[in-house]
Amino acid sequence: MTGFFHRRASGLFLFGLVAILAGMTSVPVNAQSVQVLGDFRDWSAYTANDGSGPICFAMSSPKSVEPEPDGYREAHIYLTHRTVEGLRAEFNLIAGFEFAPDQPATAKIGGRVYELFTQGDAAWLADPAQAQTFAANIRSGSTLIIEGTSALGVKVVESFSLSGATAASRAIDRAC
Repeated sequence: MTGFFHRRASGLFLFGLVAILAGMTSVPVNAQSVQVLGDFRDWSAYTANDGSGPICFAMSSPKSVEPEPDGYREAHIYLTHRTVEGLRAEFNLIAGFEFAPDQPATAKIGGRVYELFTQGDAAWLADPAQAQTFAANIRSGSTLIIEGTSALGVKVVESFSLSGATAASRAIDRAC
């Protein structure tokens, strides 16, 4: 159960960061709250401090979403380092749509398939022990495919480019 609550808190924190980042284009934000480490092809890297210590994350948006669910919102994937908690390469997806309750999703990189735990519009690796292997596959792969079932029962496929993931990952490794 502890993993569930940690993952839930992680997703809520990332929602907050996304809100800050989204607001950066229209509202000035304290430069110390979120700092851009760089943009690397289809990925970007950031560092932030939530008061307990530095958090670094790399993120990307999907290249395609098929079919686009009703009410679709912006989607992102993240690899996050939380130095105070000793976490490295934690994977999180904000899908942009609500997943069907109690329905897992999958993440595919090349021939490797990983099961994802879903809740609301977020997903995490079902087995957090796979985080380092999953992150290595992101760095060496070309495309990440997420397949999940929407709350309306529609199978949705999101495709993410992994171009720039290695450079973004190196940037957060250096910062955290």
